[in-house]
Amino acid sequence: MEKFTNDTIDTTQLPRFEEVQFTPLHPAYWKVVLINCAIFSGILAIGIGVMLFLIEETREFLPLIVGIYVTLAVLNILLMRVGFKKKGFAFRTHDVLFRSGIIATSTIVIPYNRIQHVALHEGLVSRIFGLAEIEIFTAGGKESDIEIPGIAKPHAEDIKQLLMGKIQKQL
Repeated sequence: MEKFTNDTIDTTQLPRFEEVQFTPLHPAYWKVVLINCAIFSGILAIGIGVMLFLIEETREFLPLIVGIYVTLAVLNILLMRVGFKKKGFAFRTHDVLFRSGIIATSTIVIPYNRIQHVALHEGLVSRIFGLAEIEIFTAGGKESDIEIPGIAKPHAEDIKQLLMGKIQKQL
């Protein structure tokens, strides 16, 4: 029988994921975000307009409602821009990383040996700009563990092939 060992690891010498060079999302993805925001804002504006038209008592609050709507729309766009600039991804020898967040930045690290499934999606607006989204699934869940949007479609297809190759090597 082999002799059991359980040595202490010097955690100060471990490689740091913070030092990884993250690839930012494709610049055209910002246009996709803005178009999706404009569609949502337009639908919301129509709803507010219908409410103001149908409920006479709300008309006196029109300047207040419009002011709040515009303020929230501008704040939403600013927060989306900050979030867009903070998102990034990296593929290393043994794992994939995805960074996101506005106030608190989170980094998800998934080793290739945990990946079960990879999906490539194109939204309607993303397709117009030639962009796609990669979804990475690990065992034990219906939802994807990482969704990396805003990748040029040829690059996304290459990433999917890379990940599928890593999955095949595990089998």
